[in-house]
Amino acid sequence: MDLTNIWTVVFLLIGLMLFKIIASALTFGAGGVGGIFAPTLFMGSIMGFTMSKIINHCGLFKTSISESNFTLVGMAGLLAGVLHAPLTAIFLIAELTGGYELFIPLMLTATISYSITKYFKPHSVYNMELGRKGELITHDKDHAVLTLMDIDKVIETNFIKLSPDMTLEEIIQKAVIQSKRNIYPVINKESQRLEGIILLDDLRPIMFDQSLYHNVIASDLMQKPPEVINLDKDKMTDIMKKFQDSSAWNLPVKKDGKYYGFISKSKLLTAYRRQLINLQGES
Repeated sequence: MDLTNIWTVVFLLIGLMLFKIIASALTFGAGGVGGIFAPTLFMGSIMGFTMSKIINHCGLFKTSISESNFTLVGMAGLLAGVLHAPLTAIFLIAELTGGYELFIPLMLTATISYSITKYFKPHSVYNMELGRKGELITHDKDHAVLTLMDIDKVIETNFIKLSPDMTLEEIIQKAVIQSKRNIYPVINKESQRLEGIILLDDLRPIMFDQSLYHNVIASDLMQKPPEVINLDKDKMTDIMKKFQDSSAWNLPVKKDGKYYGFISKSKLLTAYRRQLINLQGES
């Protein structure tokens, strides 16, 4: 490869920039730790340097322009656009140069870059990622309260588990008599997956009929829950919506595909009210 040829260097830099964009996007999209800040500065510097190389080689101006200054301004432009942080870009690059000779070009470049990016992409890459996870704090107070709530604190695990082959007599002796709850999860012994739920209301009509004690088993009485909360992916906003749509007072929770516990609407609303009071006190 002839590195003395200016166009060879230009195409090499452009290829390196494109490869860096693809590599960063794949790493970030796959959940890897590739960073955004450093790759942005790297690609911005290549863009600025490549542009200055082309301008000087083509002789578009009577005097050659500073390639180092274009490199720094390119870093500021891309940083302001990608991170939506024009002031950070301006002052960071100004500090790197050890002076403020480039302050006006930095301001112009950062402002133009930020304005264009803001028009097409209203949110920065960090905000978009938090938004997809449901962890972005917004001016919507209801959403902010739900985002700040701790799901683990509203999960109850003291429910008596039933197996699908338990007889009615065993259900009454081991669950109804010993528990103050009115809902019982039916769990597969081997996989620990939730098979269904049995409500106390389902047992009342037959619980005193001893002729059914050995003829009726849990799998005959259980029903599918109206909704199941998946702790691996459901955020607090999703949980609230499931309670609202199902009109249920208790919903089972699964984690890693296995039964984990229950969340009651009363406890959830109590935690919501407490968090709302705390948020109002801070504001």
